[in-house]
Amino acid sequence: MDILYLLIPISLIFVAVIAWVFIWSVKSGQYDDMEGPAHEILMDNDSIQPAEEADKQNPDEINTQTRPQTRSEENQDN
Repeated sequence: MDILYLLIPISLIFVAVIAWVFIWSVKSGQYDDMEGPAHEILMDNDSIQPAEEADKQNPDEINTQTRPQTRSEENQDN
């Protein structure tokens, strides 16, 4: 019975830490778009150039033209 005096406060602290981590993750946007990354894998991106053409271009241009935009970059363009 004496062990309950130790286990109950420890379990309450544990629950409070889990609740804080969950609230932090929701506020930081971890659960905003659950399906988008999974669908991006399946989408065909025609903007990727063949390696031979990409080698002829300036390296700065290669990064912007061969890499697909992320969702955050798409939102900044709008």
